[in-house]
Amino acid sequence: MSVTLTARPDSPRSVALAGGLHPAGVFFLLAGAFLPIMDFFITNVALPSIDASLHASASELELVIAGYGVAYAALLVLGGRLGDRFGRHRVFLGALVGFVVASAACGFAPTVGVLIGARIVQGATAALLIPQVLATFHHTLEHERKARALALYGATSGIAAVVGQLVGGLLVSADIASASWRPIFLVNVPIGLVVLVVASRIVPATRSDHPVGIDLAGTVLFAATLTAVLVPLTEGHSLGWPWWTWAMVALACVLGVATAMVERRAERRGQIPLMPPSLLKLPSMSRGLVMLFAFSIGFGAFMFVFALTVQDGLHEDALHGGLAILPMALMFFLGSVFAPRLIGRFGRAALSAGAIIQLAGLASLIAVVVDRWPHVHLWDMAVPLALSGAGGSMLFAGLFRSVLADVPTHLGGVGSGVLITLQQSGLALGVATLGTLYLARAEHNTPHAFATVESVQMVIIALLAVGAAVLPRFTKAAAVAPVLDA
Repeated sequence: MSVTLTARPDSPRSVALAGGLHPAGVFFLLAGAFLPIMDFFITNVALPSIDASLHASASELELVIAGYGVAYAALLVLGGRLGDRFGRHRVFLGALVGFVVASAACGFAPTVGVLIGARIVQGATAALLIPQVLATFHHTLEHERKARALALYGATSGIAAVVGQLVGGLLVSADIASASWRPIFLVNVPIGLVVLVVASRIVPATRSDHPVGIDLAGTVLFAATLTAVLVPLTEGHSLGWPWWTWAMVALACVLGVATAMVERRAERRGQIPLMPPSLLKLPSMSRGLVMLFAFSIGFGAFMFVFALTVQDGLHEDALHGGLAILPMALMFFLGSVFAPRLIGRFGRAALSAGAIIQLAGLASLIAVVVDRWPHVHLWDMAVPLALSGAGGSMLFAGLFRSVLADVPTHLGGVGSGVLITLQQSGLALGVATLGTLYLARAEHNTPHAFATVESVQMVIIALLAVGAAVLPRFTKAAAVAPVLDA
């Protein structure tokens, strides 16, 4: 007698074979997305340990963060289009393999140069991986299941930023096998392999029926522009601003103009370029992208300078450096959960209220650091950080939701790619600009350096509080726009 084993019709494997996505598949896709998002921030609390181990300069430490962000931002749209053309399941798994290998290279890096190179590869593979998650949700889920999956993605992407520093602190302080900072990268290997094995079986294969062409020229020019901006900004101060740094800044301006011309010409030929000029002229895009870009600059800088202030300034270890951010992490998560409902009820006023709450948190945090230095206890910063996290989550969710309000449905994927690209560019630019400002001033007075950078962030948030009034009114279309293909 022979026994034939068949999967239950409602099992994750059977649902995937039928072209659907089981809740378990949603979970593992989110897990795959969580790792790359967290990895941008997990390194912040490990910077002092990396410095001590690899004898890195301040500018090299910035490149460890910004190099990842530049590669991520520059290739994100390309990643979405590769998934549309060659299959999202295939690209997701291939990118995950690359991310795991790059993480291992980071963990075993013998020099800071190798670490920076491996981080760039990490960012590039992350850019190929993330778009497949959103696109798979869009093409396999409907109605409430789609909305729920995308709400979870929003919460995941938001909380990954602040949880990254907490997990980084825990891993560095644990000093597993006397490896110091290396486990923050090596932990990606076993988790990534588990996600790879399971996702290969329970995530369905999808692709676009009408894939958008790959804008190779636009991608190369945009990446070159970002590089030409960020390299002199990160290296200039420590090197005394030699002539080549100013030459690169001038080159960035030329490349920026060339990028705009190439994109405009491509659109005139009927192609869909990396950054479609017609999309950027829409009210929601032209206003919302500027605001989201500014918010990302401030947020990226805050996470960088706060970690250094706590560890290098207050001489706390990595564990306490990670725990210090916990109040912000918890409130950012709770805010991400309730933000959609509040924004749906109060509209743009909710964004302004979130900005005001964040301003109150940042102002009180500056007061605590400056007035009580050097006897600042982590508990002293808990309430200011909680306020900043709660307000920031509301503002972030509202800006993310509003940017695509006017984008036609058939261009939703392109618009989402532009949004996330500029978000990641802003994070990297925040580290390169305000992070450099902090490092220059911290040599003389750490609390005043922190206050200077956070005052700049407060100006940004104050402008966003006022600017929220010019955003398009929220509609149901705006609420679901970010779910479209990334």
